[in-house]
Amino acid sequence: MNDEPAGYSTVPRLAEIAGLVHGFGGAGWSEADFLAFAASRDLHPVIMRQVHSDSVHRLEAAPPEKLEGDGLMTDVPGLLLVIRTADCLPVFLVDAKNRAVAAVHCGWRGTEKRILERAVLAMGRGYGSEPGTMLAALGPCIGSACYEVGPEVRDSFRRAGFPPGVFIEYQERGHVPEVHVPESQDRGTRTASFEAGHVSAQSAEASGRPGKSLLDLRAANRWLLNALGFRAENILDSGPACTHCEPHFLSYRRDPVDSRRMYNLIGYSPL
Repeated sequence: MNDEPAGYSTVPRLAEIAGLVHGFGGAGWSEADFLAFAASRDLHPVIMRQVHSDSVHRLEAAPPEKLEGDGLMTDVPGLLLVIRTADCLPVFLVDAKNRAVAAVHCGWRGTEKRILERAVLAMGRGYGSEPGTMLAALGPCIGSACYEVGPEVRDSFRRAGFPPGVFIEYQERGHVPEVHVPESQDRGTRTASFEAGHVSAQSAEASGRPGKSLLDLRAANRWLLNALGFRAENILDSGPACTHCEPHFLSYRRDPVDSRRMYNLIGYSPL
């Protein structure tokens, strides 16, 4: 992941695609910065009222009013798809062959509802997109070490068919199993590269409570992409950066009174 002066981060593989504009926002990138960015590139931003659903909208023009949902997709140049996050996982889907893109908001509710799967299948129906040739970029989100959830969340994921490996279970009260993070991926910086393949969960430092588990949002959504037929090298992951731990990200769990959100955006420049 490359840091840009404007306060957002880009993905090298996506930056190589002609005409594609994208970025994962950070805490230092305000709404005014985002709007100025879009205006300077003659892009029309589309921002939803996000409701933690599995609703994905196909855009053939700028909508006349604000949409409600958690996924946007388009093949129309000039539309900038926007997802706002503060712990949830933003995912970009790119079909370079058909010049189609999607932006998906994957919190635990949307992930459990398989919204990312719905977006991929919708792009297949709408644009002829094929998972075997598409790219998926996973942006910064809360790390598994900081994402404690109750048994009702764990059970809902299991009913939805997710494997047990998307959770880290407390072995005993006050202890969390330690998971290795490769030394090349430094959690203290924002320069962890988007690399294809598996990214290990962070070692957990939180104190556990009875009945609680740790949810790995990244692993759950990577599992969906793998099951859909995405090639491992085409799943571009920002690595173990954690929005809860690192102050240059916004985090609802860390600062629940802070109503700001990070702007994550993707679209093709006007022809």
